[in-house]
Amino acid sequence: MTDDLACLMYLLAHDDAAEGPYDRSRTELLVRAAALIDLALRGRLGEDRGTVTVSGTEPTGDPVLDGVLRDAVGGRGWKQLVRRHRRRSLREVEDRLAAAGLLTLRAPRFRVGARRSTVTDHAVSAALRARVSAALHGDVPVREVPDADAVLVALAAAGRVRAVVSRQDQKTHRGRIDACTRRLGALAPGLEHAVRALPTTMVAAQGGMGGS
Repeated sequence: MTDDLACLMYLLAHDDAAEGPYDRSRTELLVRAAALIDLALRGRLGEDRGTVTVSGTEPTGDPVLDGVLRDAVGGRGWKQLVRRHRRRSLREVEDRLAAAGLLTLRAPRFRVGARRSTVTDHAVSAALRARVSAALHGDVPVREVPDADAVLVALAAAGRVRAVVSRQDQKTHRGRIDACTRRLGALAPGLEHAVRALPTTMVAAQGGMGGS
């Protein structure tokens, strides 16, 4: 399966009953944030006094990441990049998962609406959720949790993905979630701040903030 963070975040956010993400507008932002973090982990994005910097011009080979990388050129902030072209990024993630055979896409039920999607291999999703659950509930020190798993815990908590981080988890494991989120600050302080601000960003987005 593809192991880029944006695709993994989408699989965590997918709701079979909804035939798509648990909340499409929130998942757009989560997928976008995951792609930015992925690029930072790869050393392709950094930060200079709050402004996102790009390292190198060669493509990553991942169309989702390459699109986000192009968006980052021009000296923007992390929060702005989380919102920018988020709908496009979500569609690209769906297309990538479909091409990998992990997702089936179907036309919307109505003329205006999002495509419907079905996860084709539930064992993959179950294994991913087990990984993230172990990172959240386990005894391994957070500093030893793999980067990807720590990132997914932080994002699922920020996005209120209740199938991954329940309300009780949010209270009981608040310290562990906070530690996972703090790890982003080592990549870029502004990136950590952008993830912590996701709940507010999501409320604003659902109120009609642009971001095609």
